[in-house]
Amino acid sequence: MHAPAKAPVPAEVSEAIRTLIRWSGDDPTREGLIETPERVARAWREYCEGYSEDPAYHLSRIFHEVGGYDEIVLLKGIPFQSHCEHHMAPIVGKAHIAYLPNEYVVGISKLARVLQAYARRLQVQERLTAEVADCIWDNLHPQGVAVVIEATHGCMTGRGVRTPNVIMKTSRMMGVFREDEKARKEVLNLIGL
Repeated sequence: MHAPAKAPVPAEVSEAIRTLIRWSGDDPTREGLIETPERVARAWREYCEGYSEDPAYHLSRIFHEVGGYDEIVLLKGIPFQSHCEHHMAPIVGKAHIAYLPNEYVVGISKLARVLQAYARRLQVQERLTAEVADCIWDNLHPQGVAVVIEATHGCMTGRGVRTPNVIMKTSRMMGVFREDEKARKEVLNLIGL
């Protein structure tokens, strides 16, 4: 079995990475760095593949036959990796996505796919949280949506203040999870917060 063909890397992208290597103080013609520009370019194409995806597409297949189920649906601890738009440093974390169905549900893997489609773009955690919640709200029309994201940021751990193990938490509550204190407490309890 043959490995899939690698897409060609534009010359200007490779040269930009070589320039960055030189600027950082190393020699891009050194043995260990010769193929680095192409590897970095392919990695960034993968890191940012969410730009070529429509997250709403993942919510287009719904299921009406749910046996009368009308309680919270929660997908907890979905791992993700993104990159900060300010420093292009990694954001690594987990998301908890919940919704209270109205008339139908969606396959649970689709919630993770929505998260990954937005995470595979240059991001800030606050916007990532809002985009995931808004996409579910706009496409599933549930009674409520709750998205909580917990992540560490490479721009804080690897540079600048250099403070490791700090976890940033963001949340977006919509519908009943915003308006009804009892529903909000229930979903946060299920998430474990």
